[in-house]
Amino acid sequence: MGVVLCLFAGGYAHSQSSRPAETPPLLTERVEPRYRMVPGDVVEIVYRYTPEFNQTVTLQPDGFVVLNIVEDIKLGGRTLDEARKIIVEKASIRLKDPEITLLLKEFQKPYFVVSGEVPQPGRFEMRETVTALQAVMTAGGFKDSAQISQVLVFRKINAEFAEVKMLNLKKMKKTSDLENDLKLESGDIIMVPRNTFSKIERYVRLASLFNFLNPLR
Repeated sequence: MGVVLCLFAGGYAHSQSSRPAETPPLLTERVEPRYRMVPGDVVEIVYRYTPEFNQTVTLQPDGFVVLNIVEDIKLGGRTLDEARKIIVEKASIRLKDPEITLLLKEFQKPYFVVSGEVPQPGRFEMRETVTALQAVMTAGGFKDSAQISQVLVFRKINAEFAEVKMLNLKKMKKTSDLENDLKLESGDIIMVPRNTFSKIERYVRLASLFNFLNPLR
């Protein structure tokens, strides 16, 4: 009998199932050609004709910043061009035809997280293209207790849900089938489990994911 792992907003539950495991489709690739600002990013706002209003600000946890001219404004989730346009619109109430330049001084570097049955779980900077197997090796490889054939990758798709992919890294290690290894995107979480799962839901709620996973523990 297989074991089904179901994740819900309130937690997770196990149930018995005789249905064969189904391999979920490949994870959806995020198409984000322009960087969108997140809390902690540092932005410099430069006014061409009124430099006395120039300032450098850090995005607060809620994505807002406080500017000299327009006061509170949300920049989180916006590209630099989108942020510049909305600042120009707000500043135009007090200034005539303001010309503004935004410079991203500090930003969140791409990263991935490895959790579970690895010697060194944690968050790692993504300096180049990284696959799931390479990510696990970065975290020290597999513990003897690891279930290598059913490694899970969680990818955030919006503010509420994450998409899930189950990988058989044991097969890839044995056959050197590295071309079928999953290329990671920034923010992906790799979970190397101890238990065996016969089925995993394709989408899970982020709230239940982090309660269940606690990747940095």
